[in-house]
Amino acid sequence: MERLKNKIAVITGASSGIGAGIAESFVSEGADIVINYRKSQSDAEAVLEKNKSFGRKISLIQADVSSKSDINHLIQSTLDEFGRIDIWVNNAGADILTGKGASADVDEKLEQLIQTDLKGTINTCWLVSEIMKKQGHGVIVNMGWDLSIHGFKGINPQIFAASKSAILGFTRAFAKTVGPQIRVNMVSPGWIVTAFAEKNLESPFYQERLSEIPLGRFGSPEDIAEAVVFLSSDESSYIAGESININGGLI
Repeated sequence: MERLKNKIAVITGASSGIGAGIAESFVSEGADIVINYRKSQSDAEAVLEKNKSFGRKISLIQADVSSKSDINHLIQSTLDEFGRIDIWVNNAGADILTGKGASADVDEKLEQLIQTDLKGTINTCWLVSEIMKKQGHGVIVNMGWDLSIHGFKGINPQIFAASKSAILGFTRAFAKTVGPQIRVNMVSPGWIVTAFAEKNLESPFYQERLSEIPLGRFGSPEDIAEAVVFLSSDESSYIAGESININGGLI
């Protein structure tokens, strides 16, 4: 079944992790896609190569969603190549756990989250919705975090939860603003095995988290991708302004 057959979709931050999983699920469901990346073209090319066998058109476009001019470039480049935008997935987010982000002080981390996660999502929604209004249709899926609702101790969780809670509030208000032409929803992942987590799964911290999950396992990027496909397809045509927690039943 191709639930997204011949749809044109843009996935931001799609060169690895959850974004790469969404890209694979979209092409397997019949969509032509834009893989957006900020830094690593080689990672984006690897995602493209992995999914070439599906026979869909895949384009790579570099852009930093914390920059309005880059967002406009991403939108216009997609329109130039594909002619329209049916689906937009705001997956890109600041990395405050690895690399330079991990060593930044809390003020710097908070600023990264505000610029990339919060303002990046808001500005992208505002800009791409203008295109979708002219088309008369469109779907936007934003990215949250389930623990922004339930809470989790620590400085990083505090500021991450603050940014994602703001995105949830924006998503619900924005959905009321742009309906019925455009549907806007959100997915909120729980503990997902990405490259960073995979290195630490046997640690006491992750083993304790695992014991708290009713379904007895960590999530995968594919688990998130399936929910995004659902929210992007006609199967969810009467769903708007909602956030789906994908966390194995953790409450």
